[in-house]
Amino acid sequence: MMLKIAIVGFGNVGRAAYDALLAAPDMELACVAEAPDVPIPKDLKEIWLTDIGQITGANVALLCLPSRLCPDTAAALLSMGISTVDAYDIHSNIWEVKCRLDAVAKAHGAAAVLAAGWDPGTDSIQRALMEAMAPRGISYTNFGPGMSMGHSVAAKAVPGVKNALSMTLPAGAGVHRRMVYVQLQPEANIEQVSAAIKADAYFSHDETHVIQVEDVSALQDVGHGVHLTRKGVSGGAHNQLMEFSMRINGPALTAQVMAGCARAIALQAPGCYTMIEIPVIDMLPGERKDLIGRLV
Repeated sequence: MMLKIAIVGFGNVGRAAYDALLAAPDMELACVAEAPDVPIPKDLKEIWLTDIGQITGANVALLCLPSRLCPDTAAALLSMGISTVDAYDIHSNIWEVKCRLDAVAKAHGAAAVLAAGWDPGTDSIQRALMEAMAPRGISYTNFGPGMSMGHSVAAKAVPGVKNALSMTLPAGAGVHRRMVYVQLQPEANIEQVSAAIKADAYFSHDETHVIQVEDVSALQDVGHGVHLTRKGVSGGAHNQLMEFSMRINGPALTAQVMAGCARAIALQAPGCYTMIEIPVIDMLPGERKDLIGRLV
């Protein structure tokens, strides 16, 4: 089945989602929805929308939006019967958002994948597998060094900030330092901006340094990475050590994972799912017989 996909939001992740759809053998772009003040690319003029209420003919919408916009946008689209995939990354309240979207999706015969990126997302699957292999033990997730898209967006939203880049530096054992580079609006006060960033839930649990710069774009690099470890016990056997690491282009990988989840959500019953609840095989194109023969 050819899936018709809507992209909602056309920033870094939205543009990467467009590339992912072009490469997918079983997907085609139905439309792109963005804010009215965003310039329209010439090749997308015929399918460019300025209101999600105008979306028609799409099986699934990829929400390439700041996390704090995703729950309300997903609820609105699900109420229209359009399934959604988002890369919501606020770990602390994923269960709360899942329960809300689950009720809306079931009421309108649609389905949603919440937190479909690489963390949360594919890293969540890795953590679950490691815990299945060593049920007793300790896992650590060490991010970076690299740009955090969610943290950068949160910093940009602070009054007085013209542009921002949040770099994540791993200190080890799951502890991180946030280096936030900000380009200020005229008359903005760096002390006030710094205090507001450090008070935000994205930053309040980590050591955070806010540094004023003249031009954030001169520092921009969307590369990121992660190193997951678990040391634990399998049955009665101690000293089981598992590791997983990757170095990535953050927007490209996020968009690719979202595309895979769009494929998977078409096979699920109505409701809202996180990635650890979905069979991995459902995220892959191709016949199940061939996938099992090649991957198992």
